Amino acid sequence: MGLDFIDRSLRTTGIVLLIFLPFGLYYFGVYPTIAVLSGTVWAMFNIMLLSKLIRSVIRPEGVENIGPVLVVLVLFVLLFAAGYFLLTIPQFDPMCLLIGFTGLFAIMFLKAVGRWLTNADEQSSNTRNIQKVL
Repeated sequence: MGLDFIDRSLRTTGIVLLIFLPFGLYYFGVYPTIAVLSGTVWAMFNIMLLSKLIRSVIRPEGVENIGPVLVVLVLFVLLFAAGYFLLTIPQFDPMCLLIGFTGLFAIMFLKAVGRWLTNADEQSSNTRNIQKVL
């Protein structure tokens, strides 16, 4: 799996969230649906910032100067404070927030299992090897 796995997982999570939104509003109500939506958006921002942090620290050219510091400040100060305040909102059930927080990871897990079951990584490496020979 390449670096685009995270981007594809974020895209898939956004699409699943948009599909869930009208059904969630109808079947579960406004506050539980907004809690799941908020938790999933929080998890998406968390993964985006962690990905940015890792990509700016582990590079062939070396560590960027100011980028990782800004990402860490935003990640730990703003994002985790927002996560704390999401948990303190009385209308949001913590279980709904937990479903939102882990929804992205469930999609990433299912995508990885799907790639493993279909041997997609081996097929793409075989295709690259054939293209190199030609």
